[in-house]
Amino acid sequence: MTSQEIHSDVRAQVDDIMHQGFEIPVDKLQPTAILFEDLGLDSLDAVDMLVLLEEKMKIKVDTERLQKVRTLQDVYLLVTDLTSAAHLKN
Repeated sequence: MTSQEIHSDVRAQVDDIMHQGFEIPVDKLQPTAILFEDLGLDSLDAVDMLVLLEEKMKIKVDTERLQKVRTLQDVYLLVTDLTSAAHLKN
């Protein structure tokens, strides 16, 4: 799997998690969307998002890295980084 395919797959899966888990309209799921201001998430939603990402993407996100996430693009990059690292280990 190429890095482009991983990124595309990650974006689709993250968008699905955000749409299904938080009922965010698909048209709002833009890379530049700010999680709290644009997508309406709060701190409890951030924890729920972390749990959903870890369960569905089979990754482990440390809270320090999650605290740096501000936009949906940040989420895509974080998950891509973690899934790429997992693929390299296999």
